[in-house]
Amino acid sequence: MTKIKDFFKKHWIDMIVITVVIALLALLCASIYVQFNFEKKLNIFYKNFIDNEGYKEVLKGLGNTATIAVLGLIIGIVIGTFIAVIKVIPPYKRIVRYMQKAVSIYVAFFRGTPIVVQLLVGYFIIFPLLRMKIAPVDASVWIFGLNSGAYISEIMRGGINSVDKGQLEAARAVGMPFSTSMLKIVVPQAVKNILPTLGNEFIALIKETSVVGYVGAVDVTMAFQYLGSSSYEYMIPYLVMALIYIILVAGISLIVKIIERKLAKSERQ
Repeated sequence: MTKIKDFFKKHWIDMIVITVVIALLALLCASIYVQFNFEKKLNIFYKNFIDNEGYKEVLKGLGNTATIAVLGLIIGIVIGTFIAVIKVIPPYKRIVRYMQKAVSIYVAFFRGTPIVVQLLVGYFIIFPLLRMKIAPVDASVWIFGLNSGAYISEIMRGGINSVDKGQLEAARAVGMPFSTSMLKIVVPQAVKNILPTLGNEFIALIKETSVVGYVGAVDVTMAFQYLGSSSYEYMIPYLVMALIYIILVAGISLIVKIIERKLAKSERQ
């Protein structure tokens, strides 16, 4: 009891300020609620979401967003690891130098142009030129994977460089081929070092999927745009859409932290 009294004596000004701020925020929320007629907007959103089965479009959008982001990340990790390994190979041979120049051009293109431009060029120009009939979601997976590969290549290269060079030299000394040494000794350790950055890349992919509507793919953003356009009431759908993105990002961040802790425990054991 004495501790509580001492706390209030020391922080009574802070408590008053916090109370006033909370009261002002409550008044602001109440005024916004009245001004924008939230109750009516909520009823319209509920009707579109439940009665008109708008939730099916949202679930479809969530599924497509997850598919594009997850598969895009997997493709990006494969491509990025391949490029990173090429970049760290000593350029003693001419073919290695040519390959390093080629992957440098690849990385420069995908890092130097917006994802929207890549999506439009890929879907409306590259795939038709190759006579490939491909669904918007599938095209988005490949383009996002190629884009992610350019960024992950630099991330992976930094991770490879962070691994002690003596481990690669030791593997080579016992007769292990360079490719095997990289894939079995160096790359697994590099992945541990870059895991938080890979988590950030996955979060970036989740958010960047909001542009796939340009090629006709239905993601979370497009699903809520459909909900808003059906009634011309966009406030609630867009607020819910923003909340869903926040939940997705928070969930991914939590999963990455859990994996990091488990890896840290396994290293200490």
